[in-house]
Amino acid sequence: MLEMFSIKKYFDLSKTLAAPLFDGVDYPWEVLPRLESFIQVLGPMLPSDEFEQVSENVWIARSAKVAPSASITGPCIIDSNAEIRHCAFIRGNVIVGKGTVVGNSCEVKNSLLFDEVEAPHFNYVGDSILGYKSHLGAGAITSNIKNDKRNVEIHFPLGSLETEMRKLGAIIGDGVQVGCNCVLNPGTVIGKNTRIYPLNSLRGWIDENSVYKNESKITQLI
Repeated sequence: MLEMFSIKKYFDLSKTLAAPLFDGVDYPWEVLPRLESFIQVLGPMLPSDEFEQVSENVWIARSAKVAPSASITGPCIIDSNAEIRHCAFIRGNVIVGKGTVVGNSCEVKNSLLFDEVEAPHFNYVGDSILGYKSHLGAGAITSNIKNDKRNVEIHFPLGSLETEMRKLGAIIGDGVQVGCNCVLNPGTVIGKNTRIYPLNSLRGWIDENSVYKNESKITQLI
C-alpha cells in the first residue's frame, strides 16, 4: 500500500521549492499540515534579490505578476514567473510554484501548487496538492470536507485508508488534465498524466496514464 501511494509515483520533487516538505512522510497528504511552519521558516531565507516580502509571512518573486485586485494572506510564497490574476483569493498556507497560474476569481487555501500548474478560471483548491504541469479546467473544484464532517478516507480497489484529516481535497499527480466543471470529492487521488473528461464527480483513486470518461468507463493511455 505504501508503494501505491509513494511520493515518487505522483510527483517530480525537482519541480517545487517545497521538496523538503516531503522528507520523512509516507503519504503525499501528510505534508499539508506542515505547510504553515515550512513557509514561515523558508520565507526569510529566500534571496532578497529574487523575492520581496510584501506583508507578514508573504513572499513574492520579483518576476511574478500579481493583479492589484488579488487578495493574498500569509503564510504564502509565490515563486518566479507565477501569475496571480484578477480577484484571485489566496487564503494562507499556500505555495505557488514557478510559472504557475492562479486565475480570475480562483480561491486557494492550505495547498501546494507545483511549478507550471494551471488553475486559470473559477477554481477552488483547498487542502490539496497539484503536481507539475497539472491543469484544472474552468470551474473544476477540489471539495475538501465531507458532508458528515468525519475524517477523510482514501478509497482504492483493495479497501480504504484512514487519513486522520478532517479536511483533505485532492492529490493530483504531474501532468493531470481535469476537465471543466469537475468536482473532486474529498480524498480523490489521481495518478500522473491522467485525463479527466468534463462534468465528472470523482472520488477515490484513479490510476496513472488513464482516460476517465465516467465512473464506468476508464481506459489506459497507449
